[in-house]
This record gives sequence, structure tokens and C-alpha cells, in this order.
Amino acid sequence: MANKGANAVVLFVFMFFTLVLSESDHGEELELLLSFKSSIIHDPSGFLLNWDPSAATFCQWRGVGCNNMSHVETLDVSAKNLYGILVSSSVFRLPFVKTVNLSSNRFSGEIPRDIFSSTSSIRFLNMSNNNFTGKIPSGFIPDLEVLDLSNNMFSGKIPEEIGLFSGFKFLDLGGNVLSGKIPISITNVTALEYLTLASNQLVGQIPHEISKMMNLKWIYLGYNNLSGEIPKEIGGLTSLYHLDLVYNNFTGEIPSSIGNLRDLKYLFLYQNKLTGTVPNSIFGLEKLVSLDLSDNSLSGEIPELIIQLQNLEILHLFGNRFSGKIPNALTSLPHLQVLQLWSNRFSGGIPRSLGRRNNLTVLDLSTNNLTGRIPDGVCSSGRLLKLILFKNKLEGDIPMNLSTCASLQRVRLQNNHLSCELSSVFTKLPSVYFLDVSNNNLYGDIGDQIWDMPSLEMLSLSGNRFSGKLPHSLITPKLEFLDLSGNEFSGTIPPRFGTLPELIQLSLSENKLTGEIPDALSSCKKLVYLDLSHNQLIGQIPPFLTDMPVLGHLDLSENELSGEVPAKLGKTESLVQVNISHNHLTGALPSTGAFLVINESAVIGNDLCGGGLPPCKKLKNRAWWVLIACSLSSLLFLAVASFGFLFINGRNDLKLKRIENEDGSIWELQFFDSMASKSVTIHDITLSAKDEAISFKGKSWVSNDFQFIVSSIPSRFWSELTGIDKLQHPNIVKLIGKCRSEKSAYLLYEYVEGKLLSEILRNLSWERRRKIVIGIAKALRFLHSYCSPSVLVGDMSPERIIVDAKDEPRLQFILPCTGNKRFFSSPYIAPEAREIKEMNEKADIYGFGLVMIELLTGKAPSYSELGTTVEWARYCYSDCHLDTWVDPIIKNHASIDNHNQIVAAMNLALHCTAADHTARPCAADVTKTLQSVFRTSYGLPGLTFPSHV
Repeated sequence: MANKGANAVVLFVFMFFTLVLSESDHGEELELLLSFKSSIIHDPSGFLLNWDPSAATFCQWRGVGCNNMSHVETLDVSAKNLYGILVSSSVFRLPFVKTVNLSSNRFSGEIPRDIFSSTSSIRFLNMSNNNFTGKIPSGFIPDLEVLDLSNNMFSGKIPEEIGLFSGFKFLDLGGNVLSGKIPISITNVTALEYLTLASNQLVGQIPHEISKMMNLKWIYLGYNNLSGEIPKEIGGLTSLYHLDLVYNNFTGEIPSSIGNLRDLKYLFLYQNKLTGTVPNSIFGLEKLVSLDLSDNSLSGEIPELIIQLQNLEILHLFGNRFSGKIPNALTSLPHLQVLQLWSNRFSGGIPRSLGRRNNLTVLDLSTNNLTGRIPDGVCSSGRLLKLILFKNKLEGDIPMNLSTCASLQRVRLQNNHLSCELSSVFTKLPSVYFLDVSNNNLYGDIGDQIWDMPSLEMLSLSGNRFSGKLPHSLITPKLEFLDLSGNEFSGTIPPRFGTLPELIQLSLSENKLTGEIPDALSSCKKLVYLDLSHNQLIGQIPPFLTDMPVLGHLDLSENELSGEVPAKLGKTESLVQVNISHNHLTGALPSTGAFLVINESAVIGNDLCGGGLPPCKKLKNRAWWVLIACSLSSLLFLAVASFGFLFINGRNDLKLKRIENEDGSIWELQFFDSMASKSVTIHDITLSAKDEAISFKGKSWVSNDFQFIVSSIPSRFWSELTGIDKLQHPNIVKLIGKCRSEKSAYLLYEYVEGKLLSEILRNLSWERRRKIVIGIAKALRFLHSYCSPSVLVGDMSPERIIVDAKDEPRLQFILPCTGNKRFFSSPYIAPEAREIKEMNEKADIYGFGLVMIELLTGKAPSYSELGTTVEWARYCYSDCHLDTWVDPIIKNHASIDNHNQIVAAMNLALHCTAADHTARPCAADVTKTLQSVFRTSYGLPGLTFPSHV
């Protein structure tokens, strides 16, 4: 009995102290949670409103999860758009917490230095997608298994203490600005399965000791400055299924030991400096789904051993020096969807069975030395979206299989030796938006064929042997670029061409066209480029050309035109380049605009005077003839000298010139606009530079009543400016000149009357925002798809978009360069481009997506919140009603149908801002999707995007 009493006392004492300790723990936990709440500066969604200390238990608070003893075990406040600075390590000191998730918020500042405390019980810690700065603290948490600090702004080196986290299974430090080498100590974390250090500024080699990390399944070290050879020891990581080392400076050969990674599904080594051949061992990786070795200096042949890759879906080998034949084994890969071998040295024929047993969606074999025919089964899958075969030596016809390939969207077969007639079925492909078969030997009369291609935006049949009448049945309402030049077309220009409302460029030169220029073309108000030269056109230059609002290039040379040049044509401000030579034109040239500095080559073969030519003679009676005859001998020399001066001066005004400025500096100067050449001097340009430091935004300047914009550029980009004067598009601000000295370089742009999008965005209706989105998308498509080489925007921000007096958006200050580091402080720069300081087309798409998000939500990103705007939008789109994220200005005035468009547009914006740049659509797909979205007044179209070609 005594023992039972003693046991009861012991049990009572134990329960008493357990209760006391438990109450003590609960009080500490309550204090720590409230301390964390006090660090929150802004809680826009009110997520923490029920964190009330008077509540019965904090286990009912949102984001707090408790164990069966009512102790905090989980704290999850991810993706709640919280603003705050963690001034203390409160939440990390919760005594029983195992999971802390603060990801996808707006926390900033440095994290507490004692966050990694050996007394912590945390196993899962996610602080990704915030704005944390400073160094990663030292110390360690013995039980920590998952650490995600990605997509912040941590700097400095990876701490050596990282090797103490022996229990790590998941480590993601990607998307920061970490520097230095990968510490060898990290290889002591032998339990690690997932390692991401991508998108930092790491240097040096991959530690050879990496072979100790036998449990690794995922390695992502891309977008750094790592160098040296890929260590052969990496082949010992036999559990690996994903290896990504892209965008580094790795040299040497691909180690054959990679062939030991039998579970590998994804191998990405693109954008390095690898040489040698692909080791045969890689073709034994039977589980490979995606293999990308593009943009290296690899050489040799691709062996038939590739047949072993039966699970392969994507093969990217472009941008190398591969030679020999394309292996027939590729035809036997049943899951192959994307095959891109462009820009190599492949020869021989395309395998005849390619496509028959594959699942092809994208095929790009362009810029090789391929011969023979296009396989007739290339579209057997019925899913082929893009067929890119240009710059080869292909012969024969266009297979009938392609003529019935309803899935096709982009077809580029130019610069081959194809020889056939176009099938009448081929001209009815419903989804093709880009069709280029130029510079082949195609022939036949296509005038009566019906071109029912509702999606077509670009059509080039130039440089072939088509004959008969021009196609008069173009049912292509979206057509923007039409090039039928260099053929044998005859007859008149069909008036139906005037029913193409989106037409920007029309080239019918070098044919046998007759008749007059039809007035119906006056309906093409977006026409920028019109070339009707080298035909047999008659009649006068039509007056309607003076009313074309954006016409910049006009070539009517080598025709039979007669009469006078319309006087108002010179007043067309947009008109920069004119060629009317070798016609039967008479009278005076307009004394304005481009005609003031017209080159002789542009008017020769006519009977013209005035403008930039010698003045016309005004004779009232015969007495003047006598007077002139008497004094002719004395004036002859002066007349010849004057003519020579005017001719040479006019001819040279638009050429590159070397000029000495007042301070003795030597400048190279070239104008692309006649008015600018007459009004602007080097003194004006340098004076504007002295008056105010010229930023990338540029500044307005007035000289002789001519207003223009000056923008500075790095001198090293001068060589990349060739052809930029031809970038004429209704949604792009026009370049009118360029100049440079030894120390400085500037671009001159037309002054556009209007306001920056950033100034008016908050007050725009949905209809106006919709128009702006479409206009910017079209400008991007023009720069990316129709310019060769493609032109990059760089900083796609509302500060670089002008909304003109006609409510059209105009992209300004375009630079055709990559690597321009001036852009990279802008929040509109894609994360991967910001890290490697290198722009590409997909980075432009990211910036466009951010502009779309801003137009939809009214919410602008800032540099201190990089990435979080996208995460916030992604969260709101998936978890919230439209009313919670759409800009109230458009929400209150939009119809239900508009709401559907807004949701679909946000869906597209989120695709454009995908973290994986390969998942972003290309500009052409963006434009096509937007047009589909804004035409659809009910339901949501499915948004799927192929890879960019």
C-alpha cells in the first residue's frame, strides 16, 4: 500500500510539472508568434487578422498547425503577399516547430544571424521568393532536411558550414547573387538528393569530390560562371535523373562517364564551350527524355546508336559543328516531339521515314547542307506545328502530306532548290501564320487559287518563277507582310489587296505588272513599306499616297509612270526613303521632306527639277530666252558648279560622314531622315549631352524647329547598328540618325507627341489597355520574327512605351544588341537575364508579361520586389476571385465578356513570366493568342505554346 501511495505521489508530481512546463511552453510560443506578427508591416489580404492573443488557442490561427500536445509544429504563411522585416529569429525558436514556410511574400532585409541554431527543431525551411539580402548566416540545424532560400538577393559566398548539414535532402540557393566557388564542404552532405545553385555568380570548377554525394537525383548549376572541365567523377552519381549545367563556361569534352547515369532523364549542357564529339556512352542512357547539347562547339557525327534512346522526346543539338548525315535511327524514336539540329554542317538527305513513327511537333533542320527531298511523312503525327528547313539545298516538291497538315503554324522553306507548283490545298492551311517559301524554283499560275488562310500574317513567295496574275483571292484578314517580288507575275495589281487592313509591308517588285496603282491600296492605313519597282506600271503617282499615315519606304522605280509628283507627298512626315527613278515623270519635285535631299539615283531617268535638284526655270516670255541665250556662256560654269554642289550634297546627306566638332573631336554621323539632316548638327547633339546627362530614357531636343530625341549608347554596340534604320513599324519609334566619337555614341529618334504609358496607365479603360497590349505584342513580333537578325528591346517597361496622339503604343529606344548591361537594374528584366547580364528573346517576353500584369492589375513592380509581383499575380490568379486583383478602373467598367478576356490575358501574362524561360511563348505565339483572346467574347481559349523558333 505504501508503494502504491508513493507511486501515486510520483505520478501526481510528474503530471503537475508536465502541466506547468506545458503552460510555460505555450506562453513562450504565444510570445514568439506575436513577435513574428509584429514584424509584418503590411498584410494586404488580412491573413493574420485572427492572430488574436485573447483567443482560446493559437492552434486555430491561420497558418499555424499544432501537434496533439497543442504545440506549434507548422507555420505556413506562404504566398500571402506579406511585407515585413524579420528583426528577430522568433519563429525559428519555436521549440517544437518542424516546418516553417515563409515563401513567396515580400520579406526584405537581412535574416537574423542566429537563424541556424543547433537548438532548433526545424526540418523544413522555405524562405524562397522574397527580397532577403545580405549573407547566408553560418551555423547549422542538425535535423534540417529541406532548405530553400532561392530567388532572393543573398550575396557573398556559400558558407563552409553548409557541409555540417548532414541531414540535408533538399538544398536550393538558386536565383541569388552568390559569388565565389562552390565549397568543397558541400560534398560532405551525402544524404542530399536535390541541389540547386543556379542563377548566381559562382566561379571555379565543380568539386571533384562530388562523387561522394551518391544520393543526388537532381543537379542544377546553370546560369553561373563556372569553368574548367565537367568532372568525370559526376558519372559516379548513379541515382541522378536530372543534370543541368547550362549557361556556364565549361570547356573540354563531355566526360564519357556520364553514360553511367542509367536513371538520367534530363541532360542539359547547352550554352557552354564544350568541344569534341558526343561520347557513345550517352546514347546508352535509355531513360533520357530530353537531351540538349546546343550552342557549344561539338563536332563529329551523330551515330545510329541514338536508336537506343527510345524514350527521347526532345533533342536539341543546334549551334554546333556536327557533320555527316542525320541518322536514320531518329525515325525510330516513337516519342520524339522536338528535333532541332539547325546551324550545323549536316549533309546528305533528310531520313525518308522521319515523322512516320515519331510524334513530331517541331522540326528545325535549317542552315545545314542538306540535299534531296522533304520527307512526305513529316506530318504523319498530325501534330506538327513548326517546319523550319531554310538555307539548305533541298530539291523536289512540297509533299502533299504538308498540304493537308492542319496543325502547321510556322513554315520556313526559303533558300532551297524546291521546284514544283503550289497545291491548291496548301493555300488553305487553317493555322499557318508564317509562310516563307522564297528563293526557290517554285512555279505555276496561282492567280485563281483561293488563299483561305485565316491565321496568315506573313507570306513570302519572292524569288521564284510564279506566273500569271497576282493572287486576287487573299482571304487573310491578319496579313501584315506580303512579298511576291522577283517572280513573273503579270496583269494588274488586284484591288482586293486594299482589303488587307493589317498590311504593313507590300513588295511586288521585279515582276511584269501593268496598269495603274489601284486607289484601293489607300485603305491600307498601316502600310509602312511599299515596293512596286521594276514593273510596267502606268499612270500617275496616286495622290492617296500623301495620306498614308506611316508610310516610310516607297519604291516606284523602273516603271512607266508619268505626270508630276504629288506636291503633298513631301509633307508625309513618316516618308524617309523614296525611289521614283526611271519613269516618265516631269515637273517639280516637292520642296519638303525627303525630296529636299533626294539622291540622283532615286530620280534619274525622269525630267524633274526642284526639291534637292537644281531649281526649275520660270520663263514668262521670249525675251527671257534672248537674255538667257546672251548670258548662257557666262553662267554655264556657275550652273554646272551649282548643280554639282547640290547633287553631291544631297546625295551625301544620308551617308555616313566624318565631321570635326568645334572642340576638335572627330565624329561619325549618319542620318536616315532628310529633315533631320537639314536641321540637326553635331553641336546640337553634344550640347544636349552637356546640358543634361543623357539617360537611357533619352531627352527631347529642338533644333531649327525640328524636335528629336537623343539617347546615349555604349560605343561597342556601334557595329550592331547596321540596318536598324529599316526598322519601320507602326508601333516602334523611328530611328532618324546615329553618331559617335572616340568617347561617346548616340542614337537620334523621331519625337512622338504623346505620353509615357507609365503616366497614363492608371486611368485607361479596358479597351485602351487592350489596344496597347496588342500593339506592343505586334512590335515584339516584328522585331523577333521579321528582322534578321532579330532585334531585342531589353528593358520592356512602361517608361519606354509612348502612347501617341492616335492612342497607338510605340516602343522607343530599341537597341539591336545583347549584353547591354544598362538594362539590368530594371525590374522588367527576366531573372535569368539579370543574372548572366545577357538578353535574349525570351527575356523580352518576360518583360512584356510584366507590363501585361501591370495593365491588368495596376500594380507596378519595383527593383526591391523582383519576382514577387509575378508570384503575387500567380497566387491571386489561382486562388482569388478576379475582383481581388484586377485594377478597379477596368473592373468597374468592364462587361462579363470583358472579364473573360481579362482572365485569359492574365493566363497569358503568367505564361510569359514563367520562371523557366523555355516555357515562355515566342512573340508570334503571344500575338496570335491575344488576337484569339480579344476576338473571343465567351469562354476561355486553351493557351498552349510550342517552343520558340
